[in-house]
Amino acid sequence: MKKSILIAMAVMVFGLTVNAQEEKKESKVQHLTYKEFLKKVWDFEKSPNTFVYKGKLPAIVDFYADWCGPCRRVAPIMEKLAEEYDGKLLIYKVNTQNEAGLASAFQIRSIPTVLFIPMEGQPMMQVGALPEEGYRQVIEQHLVK
Repeated sequence: MKKSILIAMAVMVFGLTVNAQEEKKESKVQHLTYKEFLKKVWDFEKSPNTFVYKGKLPAIVDFYADWCGPCRRVAPIMEKLAEEYDGKLLIYKVNTQNEAGLASAFQIRSIPTVLFIPMEGQPMMQVGALPEEGYRQVIEQHLVK
């Protein structure tokens, strides 16, 4: 009996240690507030009719909500892509519940909605979740040629 309890405790401690290590891993995906969006992506308050991208790398903006199942499936894909394309592409997330002003400004009616921003030209919007390969295809063809 004592042996079983010790084994169970060891498994719990190991599990907590692994979870703590995973949480320490810093994400390359950046969460944006309304003000940060205006500063880093596009100040649509100053230039509402002309898209002027402020970034130095192409970007993806993932509009999501924590309660959204498809958004939760897209999140690890975005993390993986952010790691893989580090230095070539920026990936941002906007929580539509916390940043309702941004969601409204972009007329987000369905989530996930992903905004793809090339260095030149107009951004493209994708409503709904894509498989990983779909995001890769857009990235390779339109963002990091």
